Amino acid sequence: MSHDSIRTAAEYADPTEPALPDPGMKLDLSRAALVVIDPQIDFLSPEGVSWGVFGKSIVEHDVVNHLGQLFAAAKGAGITVAVSPHYYYPCDHEWHFGGPLEKVMHSICMFDRQGPLTLDGFENSGADFMPEFKPYILDGKTIIASPHKVYGPETNDLALQLRKHGVSQVILAGMAANLCVESHLRELLEQGFEVAVVRDATAGPTTPEGDGYLAALINYRYIANALWTTAQTLDYLKP
Repeated sequence: MSHDSIRTAAEYADPTEPALPDPGMKLDLSRAALVVIDPQIDFLSPEGVSWGVFGKSIVEHDVVNHLGQLFAAAKGAGITVAVSPHYYYPCDHEWHFGGPLEKVMHSICMFDRQGPLTLDGFENSGADFMPEFKPYILDGKTIIASPHKVYGPETNDLALQLRKHGVSQVILAGMAANLCVESHLRELLEQGFEVAVVRDATAGPTTPEGDGYLAALINYRYIANALWTTAQTLDYLKP
């Protein structure tokens, strides 16, 4: 094992003597949902436009494989499954301002679609879902929420859809750890949901500005109702 791997493993490990209590979240399959953020090519594939920034973390945490396992287990358990996607239409490129990551996403045409009412050019584009997830997402039962536009679900119908399906517990996974996933976590908590984050089914950017995954992990420990591994989550999802 390399020095970097040892250092990274130590940084990501939970504290041996945590100061904060375990909230004790127990999964109730009758009111739970798996929510996957941005399971799209532009994030999760080497062919995607952001792979140079996120690829290292995605590979390190085996995110694509873990998301596939979560989709399969959630379907097997019969719980609600929802996807909160990210799409940009031509009108979105006319925004007058944006944050640093917004500027980058627009400049590299991340999640671009030709329009809200057309699927022309969508299939296998960066905005499309990862091919291995499509059998789960396109089964006619999965909620595909309207697109969120910056990071959080305040701009889409995810919370409404979950409420209408009787959901009050959320298993949260997807991309990216310190951006859309953390923003979804915060808003869903504010909306009264109990939320568990799957720590190895997400990844963060690696840039000179810092390790986005580590930043998110620290905040998850402070605010999430639970922080589980994929293996733990699969065990909890057994009917």
